[in-house]
Amino acid sequence: MHDYPLTHRTIGHLLAAKAAENGARTFLIWGGRRISYADMHATTNRYANGFAAAGVGKGDHVAVMLGNCPDFLFVVWGLGKIGAVAVPLNTAAKGELLRYYVAQSECRWIVTETALAARIAEVLPDLAAIERIYCLGDAGALHGARAPVADLAALLSTSDTAPPVDAVHYADPACIIYTSGTTGPSKGVVSPHAQGQNIGRSIAAAYRYTRDDVLYTCLPLFHVNALWYSVNAALWADATVALAPRFSASQFWADIVATGATQFNALGAMASLLLKQPVSDAERAHKVRQSMVVPLSKEAYRDYSERFRLTVTSLFAATETFAVTIFAPGDPAEKGASAGHPRDLADVAILDDDDGALPAGAVGEICVRPRQPWMTMLGYYKMPEATVAAFRNQWFHTGDRGYLDVDGFLWFVDRKKETIRRRGENISAYEVEMLIARHDAVHEVAAVAVASDLTEDDVMVFIVRKPGAEVSEAQLVHYCATTMSYYMVPRYVAFVDALPKTASEKIEKYKLKQMAEATRATLWDREKSGILIKRG
Repeated sequence: MHDYPLTHRTIGHLLAAKAAENGARTFLIWGGRRISYADMHATTNRYANGFAAAGVGKGDHVAVMLGNCPDFLFVVWGLGKIGAVAVPLNTAAKGELLRYYVAQSECRWIVTETALAARIAEVLPDLAAIERIYCLGDAGALHGARAPVADLAALLSTSDTAPPVDAVHYADPACIIYTSGTTGPSKGVVSPHAQGQNIGRSIAAAYRYTRDDVLYTCLPLFHVNALWYSVNAALWADATVALAPRFSASQFWADIVATGATQFNALGAMASLLLKQPVSDAERAHKVRQSMVVPLSKEAYRDYSERFRLTVTSLFAATETFAVTIFAPGDPAEKGASAGHPRDLADVAILDDDDGALPAGAVGEICVRPRQPWMTMLGYYKMPEATVAAFRNQWFHTGDRGYLDVDGFLWFVDRKKETIRRRGENISAYEVEMLIARHDAVHEVAAVAVASDLTEDDVMVFIVRKPGAEVSEAQLVHYCATTMSYYMVPRYVAFVDALPKTASEKIEKYKLKQMAEATRATLWDREKSGILIKRG
């Protein structure tokens, strides 16, 4: 793997160098389409010049709400080449949360697609700062919108000459990515160019990717797992990315075989679903040598690696940070369910509530300090207090709990913060509560995480109804489906007379979690009730 100095760790510098080195070699596979390194460079130059001609300049914020497709990378990298800041939005966002993301990040432009146009149109009247919307495909519901609407493809008519690479600095913001809040709204993580490139560099080296590798991802590009840990890693390794629209357990191995994939990243829930599938010829006909899975139990690590005949890798990371610890090929198999150990990139400490260091084996908050520059976020956008709190006492506090064993391997235990993690999505309990509290029949609400049978969590809510008000569990869930992203919709609902509280009126969520686990078998469960929540 060819290395580049810190000063060249921007997308403009790196993609120009890779296009010169690799030319016609395939960088991206999308269905039957193959896009070379040279084509990636030329197309992102066209997008960069098109946005610049439209008035988008260095430091401007552009919301990008696109599903997995080549244009997602064209747009984000094109914006990066002119120093504009991409704000990738979860394609499940709708209503108040979507409005909040666009408004809080101070975007003045939006890039979206036909399938998502109606959601943009719904919140547009409350977004006075938006100057223009670019749509991939027919604008549909955006026809007649308050802001002008343009065809995204029209940007391709501009020059493919590269913008000046030295106009963008490695410490300049490249993107703002929203991560769930704990006791408040979601926070926008401001990431410099060097952070995403340093991650690609470190992953490619630690996992020993080569130019012959094909890195498959069906994870959403608006999350860093796909964008930084697959796409950027492939770019640094001179490898190929095979991109899929989304995960399908039944189609997965056929896609892997068809693309010639040699590596893929998976969430723990994906691994569980794949293990539940019937044994197929395709799962043995693949060329995959490695799969990065987060998280896996000891039993799942063994079953997954043995059944699919591949090497499992893992890590511990957050949107705000990088691959803090890495479980890499060659590490002991008995540590396979761990998140690996710190390499030369970070110091890791397990701290108590007073930031005192805990010994090996003791569970506390996982805290991180980078050993190299520009490995972490610049801060939370327009949230200076939250930024200072996160970096307390010169350590970044992850809000996750775990322990280091005597050999220095990190083992994740649970979340200290009030974040619910469901199938790869971080869900803010605060935001679930905020949206449900708007229902006319709801007096109080508390959302908590309960363990899922597919690893990670499911969402449960405890509801206190207003006096005399009537609402059923099913009615509440259907209401949630219209007001929040599909993955936030509670699976379990319980109506209670009162929520347990401290003397200072704070809800004692640990008691609610205990109640949930004690009554798990009798909880109202929307899945058992046959209620399906659509992604749209």
